[in-house]
Amino acid sequence: MTDHQDSRPQVFSRQELRELVRSQLFMLLEQGNLPGAKALLVPVQPADIAEAIEQLPEAQQAIAFRLLSKNEAIEVYENLNTSVQQSLIEDFKRQDVLDIVDKMSPDDRARLFDELPAKVVSQLLAQLSLIERQSTALLLGYEAGTAGRIMTPEYVSLKENLTVFQALEKIRSLAQFTETVYYLYVVDVARHLTGIISLRDIVTAQPDQKIGEIMTRDVVSVTTDADQEEVARIIQRYDFLAMPVVDREQRLVGIVTVDDVIDILEEEATEDIYTMGGVQSGGDDYFQTNLITVARRRVLWLLVLLLTNTGTTALIHSQEDLLEKVVALSSFIPLLIGTGGNVGAQSSTVVIRSLNVDQMRAKNPLWVIQREGRAGALLGLMLGSIVVIWAYFLQGNWAVAISVGLSLVAISTLASVAGSGLPFIFRAIGFDPALMSAPFITTAVDVLGVFIYFTVARFVLAGF
Repeated sequence: MTDHQDSRPQVFSRQELRELVRSQLFMLLEQGNLPGAKALLVPVQPADIAEAIEQLPEAQQAIAFRLLSKNEAIEVYENLNTSVQQSLIEDFKRQDVLDIVDKMSPDDRARLFDELPAKVVSQLLAQLSLIERQSTALLLGYEAGTAGRIMTPEYVSLKENLTVFQALEKIRSLAQFTETVYYLYVVDVARHLTGIISLRDIVTAQPDQKIGEIMTRDVVSVTTDADQEEVARIIQRYDFLAMPVVDREQRLVGIVTVDDVIDILEEEATEDIYTMGGVQSGGDDYFQTNLITVARRRVLWLLVLLLTNTGTTALIHSQEDLLEKVVALSSFIPLLIGTGGNVGAQSSTVVIRSLNVDQMRAKNPLWVIQREGRAGALLGLMLGSIVVIWAYFLQGNWAVAISVGLSLVAISTLASVAGSGLPFIFRAIGFDPALMSAPFITTAVDVLGVFIYFTVARFVLAGF
C-alpha cells in the first residue's frame, strides 16, 4: 500500500511549478545544456516563461529567449517586464528584434515604444511593415493615458446587411489577425458605430438572418480621449470583454480589451501606492531602477516632511516651562502624535480608495467628512478611556492622565477630519488625491496634535 502511494505523481501548485521552472532553467543554462533548457520550456505557458526569464541573471535572459520558437517568442515578449524587453532589444541583432516587434499586438508595441528612447523608436518604426507602422503611429499619436493610446485597431467589423453565414465566413478569415472575436462591431459605410453583436448570438442565429436583425443598437463606447481609468471602470461595471473606441465623429477606430484593463488597474494601483508613500512613480520596475534615481524620487517628500517636522520640534521647545514643571507630560508625546497619524492615515486611505474606484459619486463630501469626524471622536473616546487608566498607572498623576485622555479624543477627531477632508480639497484644485499621503497627513497632525496636547494640559493642570 505504501509503495503504491509513493508511486503517485507529486502535485505542485502554480507557484511551485514556476519556481521549479526557474531553478531548472537556471541550472541547465549554467551547465550549457541548451537542448535540455529548450525541452524544459516546451510545455510551459508563455506568461510563466516570461516570469522565469525575468528572474534569470541578465546575461542568461537573451540566451533563454533565443531558445523559443518564433510564435512563442512573440507571446513571451509581450508578457515580459518593460526593462527586460529593452535589455533584449540591446542584445539582439536588428532583424531578430524586428521579427518579434513586427508581430506584437499594436497596443503592446505602443506600450513598449513609450519606454524606449526616441532614437530607438524611430529606427524600429522605420523597419516595420507598412500596416504595422501605420497602426503603431496611430496609437502613438494619442495622448498617453487615454483610450486611444491603449486601444488596438485589430478588431472585426460587420455591416448590417450581411447574413449570419457571410458574417461567419468573414470572422474565419480575419480571426487570426484580430485580438478578439467574442464581440463583433457593426458599422455603416462611413465606419460609424451602429451596433454590437456577440459571437454567441451569431452562432445561435439562423444562417440567413441579417446582422441588423439580431444586433444590439444600444452600444456603450468611449472616445479616444477618454481617461484610461474611466475606460477600466466602465469595463469593470458592465463586465465587458472589450470596449469599442470611437473618434469625435463616432467612427470606430479600435477596441480596448479586458487584458489591457487588468494592466491599467495594476499600473494605477501601483502609482497610487507609491504616491501615498511619498515616492514618485516613474512607471518602471522599482527594484530594477538604479539607486540614484530611487533616492531622487524619494528625497523630495522626505525634505518636505523634514521641514514640517521642525514645526513640531519648535513647538515642543516653546513649552519648556510647562515640561519643566511636569516632566511626565513629555512621556506621552510619541503616543499621542503616533495615534493621531495612524487615525488620519486610516481615514485618508478609505477616502482616497473610494475616490479612485468612483464610489464617491453619490456621496456629499461634507457628509463623508462629518461621518469620519464622528468615527474619529468615537475612536478617541474608546482609546482615551484606556489611556487615562494606563497613564495614571504609569505616572500616578490624575492631571497628566486626564490631559492625555482628552488630548487623544481631540487629536483623533482632528486627524479623521483632516484625513478625509484634504483628499477632497486636493481633487477640487486639480491634484491627485493620493498626494495626501499617510506621511504628509501624519506630519500635519503631529504639529497640531502637540499644540492641542499642551493647550489641554495647561487648562487641566490649572484646575488641579
